[in-house]
Amino acid sequence: MAAPKVAVIGAGVIGLSTALCIVETCPGCSVTVLADQFSPNTTSDVAAGILIPHTYPGTPIHVQKQWFKETFTYLFAISNSAEASEAGIHLISGWQVFKNTPKEELPFWSDVVLGFRLMSEAELQKFPQHRFGQAFTTLKCDCPPYLLWLQKRLKATGVQMYTRKVADLWELHSEYNIVVNCAGIGAHQLVGDEKLFPVRGQVLKVHAPWVKNFIRDGDGSTYIYPGVHKVTLGGTREQESWSLSPDPGTTKDIFDRCCSLEPSLHRAQDITVRVGLRPSRQSVRLQREVLSQGGDKLSVVHNYGHGAGGFSMHRGTAKEAARLVGDCIAALQDSSSRAKL
Repeated sequence: MAAPKVAVIGAGVIGLSTALCIVETCPGCSVTVLADQFSPNTTSDVAAGILIPHTYPGTPIHVQKQWFKETFTYLFAISNSAEASEAGIHLISGWQVFKNTPKEELPFWSDVVLGFRLMSEAELQKFPQHRFGQAFTTLKCDCPPYLLWLQKRLKATGVQMYTRKVADLWELHSEYNIVVNCAGIGAHQLVGDEKLFPVRGQVLKVHAPWVKNFIRDGDGSTYIYPGVHKVTLGGTREQESWSLSPDPGTTKDIFDRCCSLEPSLHRAQDITVRVGLRPSRQSVRLQREVLSQGGDKLSVVHNYGHGAGGFSMHRGTAKEAARLVGDCIAALQDSSSRAKL
């Protein structure tokens, strides 16, 4: 059969990295990225991009750990390369602090990040409201540069990218052999996934170059993540809210909460507000499906529903999705050779 044609829907961190993994693992196929929004207008552009995993209740821990480890290893290699600056990836040290000791003092990812240890009493004096803490070094992506870096890598391998809103997977049937659904929150409408729901996140991007360490409240509600140019302050986790409009009351609340963790932020300048809808499910939807309509069939691979964990898991799930695309290609070649017999 001719070179299989693969369409990847979505140009956030999941879509672009999945397209890149497909190119790397299935070199014989032609890949096209279709999205109604590209950077800087994707949900991924709003994300803080720090590698601290979010836990999916419906996914086995060993699977989540594998995804995280693959992502960490991949980004760590970039952070140690000449491309680190262009890709917006750097190591960052800091603290995760808790008002009460958590059930699990060692999270499942503690041996993947660097230098994980429990905080000393002296360190905890910086956070008088908190009784327990963990210190470690992890990686941070500055999201817009990373997305542009991924796009550049894809273009260099001949991947085409088009702005196009796909309303129905079947509309791609005549043009492509395999469709990869990385539509994020768009999958709610695209494939009618009722298990997918938005978790609205509002964040502030501020100029505070003296803040060098990340600080995260253990419940995940308040966080300070320094990037190359701006510090991301957050946040909110509003389930089932579809609003993309910034809320001034929420902005003040986020700023006050972050200042209580790091009082020097009172002097932060140039505050901009961003809102994104995390595509959330009990588990990431990562599976192969064959759709049938009349006598026609369409091979589909789904890779969406990463919620707050997209950056922490993106490379691991992209590799798995690319493997599933390889299975689809093998099945298509098998049926085409059987048809010739």
